[in-house]
Amino acid sequence: MEWEKATDVILIAALAVLAIFVWLGIFQWIRRKSFLKVDKNLLWAFLPLILMTIVYFLFDKAFVLNVRPNGSGEPSFPSTHVMVVATIFFIVSINLKKYISNVYIRVFLYLIMLALIALVSVGRVLANMHWISDVLGGLGFAAIFALVYYFITRKGLKNE
Repeated sequence: MEWEKATDVILIAALAVLAIFVWLGIFQWIRRKSFLKVDKNLLWAFLPLILMTIVYFLFDKAFVLNVRPNGSGEPSFPSTHVMVVATIFFIVSINLKKYISNVYIRVFLYLIMLALIALVSVGRVLANMHWISDVLGGLGFAAIFALVYYFITRKGLKNE
């Protein structure tokens, strides 16, 4: 039960980080008086979040591939906690250089995010909520979403 609570806290922390980026976009929209003048990397961040939502509903409702090891019968593939946390932190990692110039702070934040992704991944298995394959599926989808985001935004991140 402790691992389940810990992974829930990490999920909430990742969503709080996402909220910071949403507020940054809203702040830019208000300050620049145009939605189109918001940093493109912030606007494009909605794409992986939409893809993540689609994958969640597909595997939770349409294509149930696995059920939880705890016997609840609930769908478990991919691990939503892992997919959400990793997707958010991968997107944040791609954008850190744009918003934080100090390399030591960036490296520190990269390590924190990596540790949190690892903790939520291990924690979901130890909490008996997911199989290792569920966690790997969540990480795989997060990596795909982050790569899509990266390739869409990489030119803009270099030029801004």
